[in-house]
Amino acid sequence: MVQAWSGWESVAVLLALLYLVLAVRRSIWCWYAAFSSTLIYLVIFYTKLLYMESALQIFYAAMAVYGWWQWRGGEAGGELPISRLTWGRHVRLVALIGVGTVGFGFLMSRTAAALPWLDSFTTVAAVIATWMVARKILENWYYWLVIDSVSIYLYLSRGLVLTAVLFGLYIILIVVGIVSWNRAYREQAAHA
Repeated sequence: MVQAWSGWESVAVLLALLYLVLAVRRSIWCWYAAFSSTLIYLVIFYTKLLYMESALQIFYAAMAVYGWWQWRGGEAGGELPISRLTWGRHVRLVALIGVGTVGFGFLMSRTAAALPWLDSFTTVAAVIATWMVARKILENWYYWLVIDSVSIYLYLSRGLVLTAVLFGLYIILIVVGIVSWNRAYREQAAHA
């Protein structure tokens, strides 16, 4: 079911790639690219019957605005520092992803949705990971490593080849993000 990609998918991919490159560099401009890409993907995923992925784009657009505001310093002003979560918080987040996946997977399996369980997993997990990026939580990169790996299969199964290639590139950029943000976190801690 692999098909040629569309011009719009190409634009969305380029903007999404720009988002991640800028996020790795901790540039606030990443949120502009994210917002634009999500609006295009909203339509693309809906036409491919990936309803949860389509709904996720609405969340991504809102998070692009929230992330931009947070990275500008939010109410406190000043640059948002990189932070980390406790193991207990990660356990709660993973449990939340599991419960959300089961709940939405069950609901979506009652519709014409394609791959409702995988679609639900990537969507629910991406909501959590996107919130982590917006809050500059270091471990977001590890969550994305899992999410994006699963997403490659999801997109290939729906004929979104270019988007699957994008997520393959994301895997590489995620590794760069892990190294870059860890280095920045250590430098930040040394100057605190």
